[in-house]
Amino acid sequence: MLRALAVDDERPSLEELLYLLNADPRIGSAEGAGDATEALRRINRALESGPDGPDAIDVVFLDIQMPGLDGLDLARLLTGFARPPLVVFVTAHEDFAVQAFDLKAVDYVLKPVRKERLAEAVRRAAAQRGTTPREAAPRIPVHEPDPDQIAVELGGVTRFVAVDDITHVEAQGDYARLHTDRGSHLVRIPLSTLEERWRSRGFVRIHRRHLVALRHIGELRLDAGTVSVLVGSEELQVSRRHARELRDLLMRRTTG
Repeated sequence: MLRALAVDDERPSLEELLYLLNADPRIGSAEGAGDATEALRRINRALESGPDGPDAIDVVFLDIQMPGLDGLDLARLLTGFARPPLVVFVTAHEDFAVQAFDLKAVDYVLKPVRKERLAEAVRRAAAQRGTTPREAAPRIPVHEPDPDQIAVELGGVTRFVAVDDITHVEAQGDYARLHTDRGSHLVRIPLSTLEERWRSRGFVRIHRRHLVALRHIGELRLDAGTVSVLVGSEELQVSRRHARELRDLLMRRTTG
């Protein structure tokens, strides 16, 4: 079972997180720290104890914005250790997801924390540590996702975005940012997965970082050998390897 350390400078948030962690059958023990400095002292003690020692820590659930040393700073320090604990970020801000996964975070959970979402983060940490729950978890029925919608999480609330409203998708590390006329949403799905899933819905790869809905392309621009497309008010570069395929698809779409 996992031995966890939760780090948050806001006491109510820390107590809620500890309550949820201790209720999970995959968590053997969970303790808290009120700031990154206290957490670093506790982690140093864990590392001195060794992976099988009484003070060992398997995973740190880490807030990002804290006074003094913040969560990203602490995670960077941990990458310098030979056997650091796993890191799950728990934050109210979605803007740091790319930096978090650059630091090899297991997961990125948005506040307010939902029990089901935290359980998924614990599952990922347990899978990496090769642990098993002390009792079988209840079986949850699996339903096929609605192909016309995609679930996005914002501030702990799950919303459903219509695929037809998505103009383009941008790769951001292990995440993808979905752009619509009304804003953007971050989802933890690789761009290659969305490319495969939405190919039949008229999405085409134009660059290693961009997937675009053909119906939302307003212009195809050629300038000094470079190709770009206008999607809404945004101009996106088309890589050379994708330019010919994109032109052919647009021609077929306009000619019928």
